[in-house]
Amino acid sequence: MDWKKFRDLPIEERLRYVQEKCGLSDEEVRMLRGGFLDEDTANHMIENVIGSIKLPIGIATNFVVNGKEYLIPMAIEESSVVAAASNAAKLCRGSGGFAAEADDSIMIGQIFIRDFDSRATDRIIAEKDRIRREANPADSTLVASGGGMEDLEVREVGDRLCVHLLIDVKDAMGANFVNSTVERVAPLLEEITGGKVVLKILSNLAVYRKVRAKAVWDKGFLEESFKESGDYKAEDIVNGIIELWNIAKEDPYRRATHNKGMMNGIDALMIATGNDWRAIESGVHAYSMLTGGLLTRFSATAEGNLEGFIEIPLAAGIVGGATKINPVAQVCLKILGVKSAKELACVAASVGLANNFAALRVLSTEGVQRGHMKLHATNIAHMAGANGRNIERVAQIMIQEKKISVARAKEILEEII
Repeated sequence: MDWKKFRDLPIEERLRYVQEKCGLSDEEVRMLRGGFLDEDTANHMIENVIGSIKLPIGIATNFVVNGKEYLIPMAIEESSVVAAASNAAKLCRGSGGFAAEADDSIMIGQIFIRDFDSRATDRIIAEKDRIRREANPADSTLVASGGGMEDLEVREVGDRLCVHLLIDVKDAMGANFVNSTVERVAPLLEEITGGKVVLKILSNLAVYRKVRAKAVWDKGFLEESFKESGDYKAEDIVNGIIELWNIAKEDPYRRATHNKGMMNGIDALMIATGNDWRAIESGVHAYSMLTGGLLTRFSATAEGNLEGFIEIPLAAGIVGGATKINPVAQVCLKILGVKSAKELACVAASVGLANNFAALRVLSTEGVQRGHMKLHATNIAHMAGANGRNIERVAQIMIQEKKISVARAKEILEEII
């Protein structure tokens, strides 16, 4: 498939290709087309349901991660994110795409204790096996599959003791299992420490569940990619991206937007697959504060090419939660074709690195608005009342004039009808 032509296909033909490529049924295609979420399912997902909201689902193309090709479903309202990810992936395909690795799915369950006795820490460590037995019930499906509490840590936080249960949640995001575990273990810790448990809940700062990805963008490909829009030299492009990365490292105001660009793609993938994107956002930004730096890194190789690297905590699953309740999320997981939570994390980190690279590439050269406004112009044309082929005609005229507004779109529409 020529992915450049893919974006120009009618929706019906794009869907037909994805259906054949991913083995989707006619019913699954119908779900994608309709954003299907029946009222009964919605009513059981959250409280006080009155309806549901749709987001566009796009397919990011060109991705090769650890030698495997992926179609990436992304649910997002912002234009240019899917196109940027696809283009970034295309530009590093010649260098092998993305190489990624993920840690085991270890989540942290926190139990805070006050008024504990002086030997509480030693007693907790001595009773680790007993605590583990309480944490891992024999009738648990996750424990039977090899998951459950593996270890613990004890920290002092002010005048409280904080016990971290390190729990392997396998292919789940794990929040429900972790929360159930800490609640089950809390009474035993009160007995062991002589103290009072005041808080028991998971932490979204999943420092033992990190994922790393890297890619190399050939300087020649980078220079070639700007032939139509401007004349940028390979060395200037590479150095420009690295300079912008350094600015983000030094300035927290820029760093916030730098990280947002990275999360554009990750969030879109997490939403499409029914994962808790808010938990992932929280963990990523907390990790950035914990490490005191950026979560991506860009540098020049000995050959003068651009190398990108990302490391983030990422607690995403392919079983449980909305991933199994929302039928559209199930279809998106089928399109993605991942077989484990670790594989999903590797793909997500690669998407985040791709979007981060794409933003820096444009910001260091032609500026963010040029490409973004091309896509934004079609939205403006639609808002002005254009439909069918008129949308593209109105958008193109606005782009040529560099006047993109609803008012101008309405004027153009009156002129061409």
